[in-house]
Amino acid sequence: MKIFADSGCDLPMHFFSDENVGLFSLRVDVNEREYNDIVEIEPKVIYDAMRQGAVPKTSQVSPEYFLNQFENLAKNKEEGIYIAFSSNLSGTYSTAMMIASQVRENYPDLKLKIIDSKCASLGYGLLVKEAVKLRNEGVSFEEMTQKITRMAQHMTQLFTVENLNYLAAGGRLSKSSAFIGGLLSIKPILHVEDGKIIPLEKIRGRKKAINRMVELMAERGGDFSNKIVGISHGDDLEFAKEVQAIIEEKLHPKAFEMTMVGAVIGAHAGPGTIAIFFTDKDY
Repeated sequence: MKIFADSGCDLPMHFFSDENVGLFSLRVDVNEREYNDIVEIEPKVIYDAMRQGAVPKTSQVSPEYFLNQFENLAKNKEEGIYIAFSSNLSGTYSTAMMIASQVRENYPDLKLKIIDSKCASLGYGLLVKEAVKLRNEGVSFEEMTQKITRMAQHMTQLFTVENLNYLAAGGRLSKSSAFIGGLLSIKPILHVEDGKIIPLEKIRGRKKAINRMVELMAERGGDFSNKIVGISHGDDLEFAKEVQAIIEEKLHPKAFEMTMVGAVIGAHAGPGTIAIFFTDKDY
């Protein structure tokens, strides 16, 4: 069974090669040059450029790459699952669906399931890692599809950013919602609901915002003793480790996964972003 993911999952390049996961790279344009995410650019390059005033732009996965991979899947009569970046944050899912439909015109037996994760960054990455685990356990195509779809529906994604203007400029948040970004020392707590970025609360001060996010974790996640918590950061590993220590002290999760927010998502979220991911208590 072939598993595909795009670079919106913010997993490192070696994961894709080590675990035999097909990578679809989104693209990022900075300082008049376009790069394939993960393959050709490190996230820190984007953050450093943004600190210098650059305004990166991003674009979805090349339709031609979808076509090549899906045709190969059909010709080899393999089963495939593509777990996609949230359709409400990127057009990549819609393009993949369109290309799969075209491939089925010539290969009607194509066995490919495209799942709209409604997730981003490491919340999405945790789904991909779970899919690899299930594949390695020999879970069937149908059962994996059901389990990953259900896990995606129960993934909670909380985050705070240093500057909401980045999200507004990229169209990931309405400009009316971004007004709080200009208020002195006010840090927004946002979450992803049905694949869309929604403001939750306004907290004065970054550490107070993190403490409130941990309170929300307790409210929404219940018992964390058997849960993996994902933490993504916008080029601020030191603070991400502080956040991990706070969560560890208060909630004692089973394990942590940590990564830097990738170039494409970082181009919209900006430096200093901190995001926390976990499945809710109903999963």
